[in-house]
Amino acid sequence: MTESTFDVASKPSSWDDQIAFVLIFVPCFVLLFSFALLGQLVGVRWKSWLPGAEKMTNMISGVKASVYTFMSYII
Repeated sequence: MTESTFDVASKPSSWDDQIAFVLIFVPCFVLLFSFALLGQLVGVRWKSWLPGAEKMTNMISGVKASVYTFMSYII
């Protein structure tokens, strides 16, 4: 039996994979960025709302980490 591994850090290999990645990443990023921005403006601890963003230093990297965490659950 062969062992298969999935490397999350690798780039999509074909054009269809790239389009699918963008169609998932961009809407998720916009949605989670709006949550983070709202939390930042209100003054609450928004990093605890987003999975993977707890130890990030700024909002963009926190949202990006949470999108990748979220995408790992749906792929």
